Amino acid sequence: MKIAVDAMGGDFAPGEIVKGAVTAVKTLSDIEVVLVGDETQIHDLLVTYGAADNPKLSIRHASEVIEMGEHPGQAIRKKKDASVVVATKLVRTKECDAVVAPGSTGAAVAAALFGLGRIKGIDRPAIATPIPTLRGTTVMLDSGANANCKPKHLVQNAIMGYNYAKLMFGEENPSVGLLNIGEEATKGTELVQAAYPMLQHLKTIPFKGNVEGRDIPKGTVDVVVCDGFVGNVILKFGEGLVSAAVQIAKQAIKDTGWLAKLGALLLVPALKKMKKGFDHKENGGAPLLGVNGVFLIAHGSSKEKEIVTAIKIASDLVERKIIDNIQKSIEAEGVIEDVDVE
Repeated sequence: MKIAVDAMGGDFAPGEIVKGAVTAVKTLSDIEVVLVGDETQIHDLLVTYGAADNPKLSIRHASEVIEMGEHPGQAIRKKKDASVVVATKLVRTKECDAVVAPGSTGAAVAAALFGLGRIKGIDRPAIATPIPTLRGTTVMLDSGANANCKPKHLVQNAIMGYNYAKLMFGEENPSVGLLNIGEEATKGTELVQAAYPMLQHLKTIPFKGNVEGRDIPKGTVDVVVCDGFVGNVILKFGEGLVSAAVQIAKQAIKDTGWLAKLGALLLVPALKKMKKGFDHKENGGAPLLGVNGVFLIAHGSSKEKEIVTAIKIASDLVERKIIDNIQKSIEAEGVIEDVDVE
């Protein structure tokens, strides 16, 4: 299997990205990596890491880079030879099986949409993010790709999330919940009120109704559906909250009496375990579901370990035929008619 990696994307590119690719081909069986970006820089790094002659590593030159502050859509149209654009093209032309793209999420989403197109029946792609819970893992989507949703987009998110949870986390029949401010069908914005009956009428997806924010860490459902704005806020809040809780416990160990210190010491390992679940170093990246190809968005601050994990996730998604499974589910549900929301 061959994975295209944007070697120029992210805060630590290209050094850490190339280092991650070198480690990946050494530790993961049957994986080849095409490093996309400035050929001279990448080659020099491969020499430094002693991997210039590794047959599982190759370079595809790209003369441009999309910076974090650039407008995604404009940059994709203007910079035809940007590394993320070239990497995406390798999947479209079947030269590679998947893309790993660290760096700007907006640029990655734009490159995937323009370069790969959408799965038939999917109008907007969504980022699927695994969240650690008391029961294991809950998949939340969207966590940042589409902030302006229509009801049918939430329904499509449910279908994509169901297939992702089933294939990647071994859930036989994943349950789906709609994120809302209450359990009643009449609660929430016009968007979620309109989406509720549409989700109820899905033929193949077990919709469990509305879930609230507090239900996510409980693992009440396997898949939580929301728009990209809300999902991204929840994800960032969760990351910050767990990190703050760890720091508070550590401070308590220093500042309080021996009994409180004992309690904090007992609590810290559990908090660290939860923090690890939110940590992008462990997750590697999140798949952009709905585009017609496997596309893994890695964190902008990705280093070697995250890149290795992202390459592994991307290869797993290809092996488990995530695109085909989403396509079959969409076909099984039939045409999803939208509801007008004023």
